[in-house]
Amino acid sequence: MEEERFGRRIRAFRKLKRVQQVEFAKRIGVSTTVLGRIERGEKIPSTEQLQQIADELNIDVQELMVK
Repeated sequence: MEEERFGRRIRAFRKLKRVQQVEFAKRIGVSTTVLGRIERGEKIPSTEQLQQIADELNIDVQELMVK
């Protein structure tokens, strides 16, 4: 499932930056529940959320896209 791979990429980049889920959720303006659902592939982030995620990870949105 594409959503799961997408979520795993977000989680992997977040962990590479050594940012806890609670802190990352605060930084992008969502609850930890929402971030968890995104990382598990249960929810697709909005365009705004996607840009915030990429900005916080200091990467381009394209790097988050499933290859």
